[in-house]
Amino acid sequence: MAGSELQNSQNAQIDGNTLAAKSLSLFGATHMFGVVGIPVTSLANRAVQLGVRFIAFHNEQSAGYAASAYGYLTGKSGILLTVSGPGYVHGLAGLSNGMINTWPIVMISGSCDQKDFGRGDFQELDQVEAVKPFSKFAVKAKDITEVPKCVAQVLERAVSGRPGGCYLDLPTDVLHQTISVSEAEKLLKEAESAKETVTQGGIVNSDIDKAVSLLKEAKKPLIVFGKGAAYARAEGELKKLVESTGIPFLPTPMGKGLLPDTHPLAATAARSLAIGQCDVALVVGARLNWLLHFGEPPKWSKDVKFVLVDVCKEEIELRKPHLGLVGDAKKVLEMINKEIKDEPFCLGKNHPWVEAIWKKTNDNVLKMEVQLVKDVVPFNFMTPMRIIRDAILGVGSPAPILVSEGANTMDVGRAVLVQTEPRCRLDAGTWGTMGVGLGYCIAAAIACPERLVVAVEGDSGFGFSAVEVETLVRYQLPVVVIVFNNGGVYGGDRRNPEEIAGPFKDDPAPTSFVPGAAYHKLMEAFGGKGYLVGTPDELKSALSESFAARKPALINVIIEPYAGAESGRMQHKN
Repeated sequence: MAGSELQNSQNAQIDGNTLAAKSLSLFGATHMFGVVGIPVTSLANRAVQLGVRFIAFHNEQSAGYAASAYGYLTGKSGILLTVSGPGYVHGLAGLSNGMINTWPIVMISGSCDQKDFGRGDFQELDQVEAVKPFSKFAVKAKDITEVPKCVAQVLERAVSGRPGGCYLDLPTDVLHQTISVSEAEKLLKEAESAKETVTQGGIVNSDIDKAVSLLKEAKKPLIVFGKGAAYARAEGELKKLVESTGIPFLPTPMGKGLLPDTHPLAATAARSLAIGQCDVALVVGARLNWLLHFGEPPKWSKDVKFVLVDVCKEEIELRKPHLGLVGDAKKVLEMINKEIKDEPFCLGKNHPWVEAIWKKTNDNVLKMEVQLVKDVVPFNFMTPMRIIRDAILGVGSPAPILVSEGANTMDVGRAVLVQTEPRCRLDAGTWGTMGVGLGYCIAAAIACPERLVVAVEGDSGFGFSAVEVETLVRYQLPVVVIVFNNGGVYGGDRRNPEEIAGPFKDDPAPTSFVPGAAYHKLMEAFGGKGYLVGTPDELKSALSESFAARKPALINVIIEPYAGAESGRMQHKN
């Protein structure tokens, strides 16, 4: 290149949109989810030109759920892009969902021109202040020169320590500012070299000794693990620990599959016995929150000793376990396994505790199979769930990713659907968030393209984000959505006669939808494949055809309107 041409190239100008896109690409972003509009459309287009795939949604809420699930499945920061004001507010749902689930997500939003803030500018909102309860770190780039540094900060902090949500604010004027290419390159290099590294404090070997001693001396030990262990890719170390010691294990819902549900030491079907009688519980990557009854009586024994493994020191201080081990789940388990290898022990299948867990598990599984084996028509929840279970297992490996939401649908599915591989279950999670389904489906298909994605949804949960089936079709993603259609949140109109009163007594019940809604037609409207089923043979045929095609499909499963439980917390006795 001639000298004058090189100088002209270096003096060429780029704007804030291009610099933000360059920063994202340089710092490892490969995918972005969102809804474009003023002032971020150009940012999305520039990112695409630089090799960042942009998945465009209809609603920021679903895009945010996708970004959070992408962060969980990949271990990288999921990125959500929104416009300012109301688009930003919609995006907070996904950001907060990631924060509560401790998944890495970065929300990037445009905002109003800084000089017009406070004057009632277009979609004006103090977005950095508003995001604070829903994020671990938030920053505004107040000048184009700050963009690379800010992008590096949010991407790094989202994955460091306990993963969570970070926010980057890009004002309209900053996106339109320009600098020379040479200055931009300098800023990018400076930001890259200044990237933060967070070092985890070392675990004291004596604490590992204590943990192993507690497990060895326990009469009824239990290993509990959750999605934190899944995020840490700790399945290999968990398998080694369980199989070398013979200790029964209990996964939380999204921990299922780290070890197969069919494993002989799985205590899922004997959950009440396992947590009610264990004397030492090694809890790995799971919090003692509502999902685990806060680790308190009456569900747990008052004398149980918890050994809590968590990446967050504050979490351990909050729960006050008998012993806390702060660190990455995989690394801590490696240390525990190494210690056990030097002084091995194993309960053995004839150990009274192992026998008790196995017997209770076997009894409960047999009781459920008695219910499942019946073909009930019109459908209850059990019959179609059994058929879906068998179809998913029939796929083999790599196993499909299961997305599950709804009240009765998710509760029954948790007990019936079998997980055999890690990170293959996505559900309402720690926050019990409904409406995550389609966003999770899209994230799973993007993050794990080698796997089929199967969503088993209640009609209420599906309705939150139903139009995103168009997104499935537009990107031709291998997703099969199964809607359990019972005509309402829990089913049909469940009001007592005395409740049907007042001036609006002729309105539908607050929990009821249009009976027999043709959800499959919605998929067909966008060019996908729709199925309407009401018998076992119809469902089997639809599953076989849609699984083989690996194209966007929706199976509308008509359920008897009164088959479910109004509480939405169906408890399977175990």
